[in-house]
Amino acid sequence: MPATRLTLICHAVTLQQKKGRFPDDESVAMDWRNAGLSLAGRYKKNLRLLCGPEARTRQTAGLFGRHPQVEKALRDADFGRWKGKDIDAIDRNELMDWLGNSASASHGGESVDQVCARVGRWMKSLETQPGHVVAITHPFVIRAAMLYVMEFPISMFYLIDVEPLSSTELRFNDVWRLRLETHA
Repeated sequence: MPATRLTLICHAVTLQQKKGRFPDDESVAMDWRNAGLSLAGRYKKNLRLLCGPEARTRQTAGLFGRHPQVEKALRDADFGRWKGKDIDAIDRNELMDWLGNSASASHGGESVDQVCARVGRWMKSLETQPGHVVAITHPFVIRAAMLYVMEFPISMFYLIDVEPLSSTELRFNDVWRLRLETHA
């Protein structure tokens, strides 16, 4: 069976990120309309372009192609009542519980365990879908995908930094592999 190639791209930076706030459905902090399709030639044309449902992922996907398909599994974590709030405005005990306990959903949204399970199910579904998928998504989703592929314990979740517009290459051919590429 032909291999599945998955390129995960983190959405462009947002003002919420710059201000240290939990994400909401905010736009990217760039002139994305004039930057349209600026990265469209980066990947071969025969790809499936997917993105999360949020404005920031849809706008970033527009840099890579005209008609991305929204995939709900690529949505950001549900931060519940913390959406849009400054991290310093969160109760310190609740925040520490959430950061230290992957099953915690003290904000009333999704726990890290739930995000990882959702992403793991999606990754499993890709194993029977050969071809190249370019998916514009969020740091939480990319971290969860990395844990799935590398079979890391969930305690490694916050040890993975995901920068805006960074890409992560994963391949499946009987087993998932992380692929490091040069862009020389």
